[in-house]
Amino acid sequence: MTMNQRPLTTALRRLLFGGTALLLIGVPAAFAAEPAAQDAAAGGTAAAPDKADTAKPATKATQLGTVVVTAQSRSQEMQSVPIPLQIITAKQVQTLAATDISKMDIFVPGLSVGAEQPTQPSYELRGIGGSGFGAGTESAVGVYVDGVYAARTGGALLAFNDIARIEVLKGPQGTLFGRNSAGGAISIITNEPSDKLEAKGTIRYGNYGERYGDALVNIPLNKDMALRVSVLDNQSDGWVKDAATGKHYGGNDDWGTRAVYRWNIAPDTRVLLSWDHEQLKQAPHPAFGLIPLSSYTQLPAPLNSMTIPPYPTDPATYLNPLHAPLYNDAVGGAETRRFDGATLTVDHTFGWGGFTSTTAWRNFDTFNLGDYDGTNNYSTYLDTANIEHSNSWYQEFKLSGNTGLIDWVAGTSFYLEKSHQTSRVDVNTNSVTTLVLNNFASQFGWPLVDSLIPTMPALANLLGNPWSEQVDNGQTITSYAAFGDVIWHLSDKLNLTTGVRFTFDQKQYSWLIPPRYAPQLDAILATLPPSGNPIFDGLVLPAYEQNLIFTPDTAGPIGVLTQRRSSWRNVSPRVVLDYHFTQNVMAYGSVTRGYQAGGFNFQQVGGTYAPEHVTNYEGGVKTVFPDQRLLFNVTGYYYTYDNLQGLSLQPAPTGSNGVPKYVITTSDQHAHGLEAELQWIPLDGLQLGLNGAYIDSTYTHYVSTDGKNVSGQATGTPLFSGAATLSYTVPDVFNGSLVYNAAYGFRGKSRCNAGSGFQGTCQVSPNFPVGTSQQSVDMRLDWNAPGDHWGVGVFVSNLLDKRYVTGVDNTANPLGSAYAGITPPRTWGVELRAKL
Repeated sequence: MTMNQRPLTTALRRLLFGGTALLLIGVPAAFAAEPAAQDAAAGGTAAAPDKADTAKPATKATQLGTVVVTAQSRSQEMQSVPIPLQIITAKQVQTLAATDISKMDIFVPGLSVGAEQPTQPSYELRGIGGSGFGAGTESAVGVYVDGVYAARTGGALLAFNDIARIEVLKGPQGTLFGRNSAGGAISIITNEPSDKLEAKGTIRYGNYGERYGDALVNIPLNKDMALRVSVLDNQSDGWVKDAATGKHYGGNDDWGTRAVYRWNIAPDTRVLLSWDHEQLKQAPHPAFGLIPLSSYTQLPAPLNSMTIPPYPTDPATYLNPLHAPLYNDAVGGAETRRFDGATLTVDHTFGWGGFTSTTAWRNFDTFNLGDYDGTNNYSTYLDTANIEHSNSWYQEFKLSGNTGLIDWVAGTSFYLEKSHQTSRVDVNTNSVTTLVLNNFASQFGWPLVDSLIPTMPALANLLGNPWSEQVDNGQTITSYAAFGDVIWHLSDKLNLTTGVRFTFDQKQYSWLIPPRYAPQLDAILATLPPSGNPIFDGLVLPAYEQNLIFTPDTAGPIGVLTQRRSSWRNVSPRVVLDYHFTQNVMAYGSVTRGYQAGGFNFQQVGGTYAPEHVTNYEGGVKTVFPDQRLLFNVTGYYYTYDNLQGLSLQPAPTGSNGVPKYVITTSDQHAHGLEAELQWIPLDGLQLGLNGAYIDSTYTHYVSTDGKNVSGQATGTPLFSGAATLSYTVPDVFNGSLVYNAAYGFRGKSRCNAGSGFQGTCQVSPNFPVGTSQQSVDMRLDWNAPGDHWGVGVFVSNLLDKRYVTGVDNTANPLGSAYAGITPPRTWGVELRAKL
């Protein structure tokens, strides 16, 4: 029996919003009665303030930096960990109304998350990162959920669901985290079931049709068992409409659920079993065309049904995408994901230490088809589709202990992933004709082409038919690792940490490029008689009979399955020395090595690249001044990076009828930087925060895909980024508290190099800026009822309505077209929440 998932999804959403609404209505009423009952019991006299309550603001003020983290596979206070990290709490996520980490990356200096396409996100930390686009590559910044690698791109940007905190760890973290953390790690920690009955829910409504709801319940089943279930639904209509069709773009349609079961089998043994599910189905990213419609020209007969833009493109004539209408026509355009994951964790405590077994499974299917010419002109039609499936297993066994002299962690892990990817390009015979004509014109000039078109009447018979090409990739990854990390307590103040990870990675990869798929065209070609025109029969017609995009010259043999297998071994050490001048002042220095396995170029048959290696030198100071209620941390670093994997657009070969393609590139880089963090509570109820990052990142060796040697030039990473936060609580407002929050984020302009122009990441046209500095101001005002049992809030993101061009895509340049992406406008909303 099959089930229609759409009605099921609708039913679940109605259940979520209905149940949450009942909770929101019932809880305030229930708790509103409590004060009256208490007053009546006391004879109407107000009770004396509780000592714990009166001391609460002062106590909170002295707890700066006491957040417990697991950055070193141990539970430690943040300020005692000799690693530069920034903590994002669940409260901060709520304050920013952030549904995933891409909505708040500008407030984490040094972090950049590209999420225009959530099934193909990019992460960059300290100038190191990558999109991980393609089955053959993985990002250098790993995303982990409860210590488990969150799979590749399709599962790397999921909606927040009952999280406790996020730890952003900067610098190589491979010794303890393992896979894909040579540049850093984003560790998301979720809440576990507790022994307390709990229920809470949140509903938000905002502009552009935002409708968000989440709810959770925590149920102690008995003294040894507990169950925690959460669900969320995130929807919005979108912030831009197609000027021709009225279709919305830029919206959200995402829902998910999470269930965690805890069983204390014995006093020393605990089992956690969790399950995660998420479904996303929304419009593809909006592609704002840059070519003025007024510049299009009609071709002479027999192609007078076609109008095409000027070729080659002239950036001086580009429209400003911030003010341009949207015209997208991708047939079947959508971005979807289905994600499922399960994790089984078993903890056992011995007299000498502890043992943890983690078994995890991840599975996702993604589909992302979007417009890549930025027009609704049939004669320049170009869309691309990325279709992925991934199934992975992870097993880790870990032992830990503390002898007084040393704290130690040791373990082994195994990872197995099987994935498949289809990279598809869809055009039609009109856009193929445009490619052929533009190629001829680039070699012989438009006057000659215009004079030849009337001599080829058979061209008109070929128009109006779909055309598709694709590359199919399959991959199996097997990885084994053994690791150990020891903190040696050399004295009461001096600690030495030594760690190492041994890794063996093996990848088996396959490529298959089928012949282009155009059955209607093939039927026409089969009956097309010779025209007698040698130019048409000998030069033009062959272009319609073979692949134009994934060709033997640019990609590999057609219709031939090609397989490769490679393996790599690595030893990644870590040495850290930290000295505690006082209980609240620590200095540290470290040398760490990071590694990421090599891989395969997904659109170039047989293409391989070497493993990444990074060496990072770091020194810093972490301080807390309790009397001044001040926290200040600073760190400086220098790293060298070899064979950093990236994704770049490669121009079509000169004289070909093809289009540019994204390929994997490698480069050598080095960088030095400085980061600082300040938190201050100048008076009760008021907390201020400042974070800043400086980085100077340069290519050591790199030749861009368009042939420019950019060695010694900037990599594009901004020099400066920073954030400032303010939180002010006013007590005793309508028997509750009023909380005001403000956050300001800044990211400096991209540092251009000679290869930036074709990649569209820096100044492209005089008519609009690309790669300029960015800033965002978010604000929020909340009223919380006594005991924080319910509350209301209003919030605004991007208060100043700052809009930026995120980049220009030149994939459709051979068609005479290009498009740009832009950031969303100001959004605002209201929130109602309640909890038991």
